[in-house]
Amino acid sequence: MSVSGALRLRRGDFQLQAELALPERGVTALFGRSGSGKTTLLRCLAGLERGDGWLTVNGCRWQDRDHFLPVHRRPLGYVFQEASLFPHLRVRDNLRYGYRRVEASQRRVDFDETVRLLGVEALLSRYPQALSGGQRQRVAIARALLASPRLLLMDEPMASLDVASKAEILPYLERLHAHLEIPVVYVSHAIEEVARLADHMVLLEAGSVLAAGPLHELLVRSDLPLSHADNAAAVLETRVEGYDADRQLVALTCGAGRLWVSREAAPPGKRLRLSIRASDVVISLTPPQDSSVLNCLPARVAEISDDPHPGHRLVRLAVDDGQMLLSRIAHDACQRLALQPGQAVYAQLRGRALS
Repeated sequence: MSVSGALRLRRGDFQLQAELALPERGVTALFGRSGSGKTTLLRCLAGLERGDGWLTVNGCRWQDRDHFLPVHRRPLGYVFQEASLFPHLRVRDNLRYGYRRVEASQRRVDFDETVRLLGVEALLSRYPQALSGGQRQRVAIARALLASPRLLLMDEPMASLDVASKAEILPYLERLHAHLEIPVVYVSHAIEEVARLADHMVLLEAGSVLAAGPLHELLVRSDLPLSHADNAAAVLETRVEGYDADRQLVALTCGAGRLWVSREAAPPGKRLRLSIRASDVVISLTPPQDSSVLNCLPARVAEISDDPHPGHRLVRLAVDDGQMLLSRIAHDACQRLALQPGQAVYAQLRGRALS
């Protein structure tokens, strides 16, 4: 693990007590309700809050009982909710500010490549006040990366953006996710963001780690609150098989099944992640016929559990390649279908379920 530690901090009635073991690359989401300690934990990782315990990043000890590396000596990038760019500097000079502070021999990222990755080439001559919210955040992320960090921390970078700006920046964050070779810790309270971007999750509750592990596993665990939320969803990892130009649909492979998704063409073999809401998964005992439902996957009932929504049950479904789906169905429907663990069924996915 690239980031590991055990951190403790008390502030009034709130106490943070978190043990961490994060992957060496990819995005780890710190997720939980407001007040669960997400930002406090992120600030402890940065050294902005001085708690007790120990922290090791990429084999280097940043903190222990006898040693505390101050924030200015920690090789990290930090992206705040607000872009916090220097208003008197053009974008190019904002980006070069951190870049120049790193010795040439220590630079791990290329200036031009980072500019292309975040799509800010056309913005270099502008001042921050002439940028949209999404553009400012892309510049802030690029500036953080150009400091050649060993760890990138992002504190709800889309929280202050409107819907249009969020839609603008998400593809760049997905592109970033695919290219970065360093660990990213991403704070968010929006499960839709987390489902699109994260690989790993640390679920916080009242300052403690309730669960940690691969995102796709935590989302569908019936013993965690994520699977019982109104917007409960699972993620499927798929690969592009082809594109039907007449229907404007992308064909994806997922285990023994094929899915059709309405989106722009993508190169064959490219990996795509789908977030599928539990409320949009319909269970049937036979393949659908004469139905408007376009997508259907063979599955097996893995677990049936109680659901806090009145009159409903939560069904965990294993698709052919071992991935999991969630389906929230009426209790009466569960009885009528006589669903039992191990039973072979079909998971019909409503069109709006695939995003």
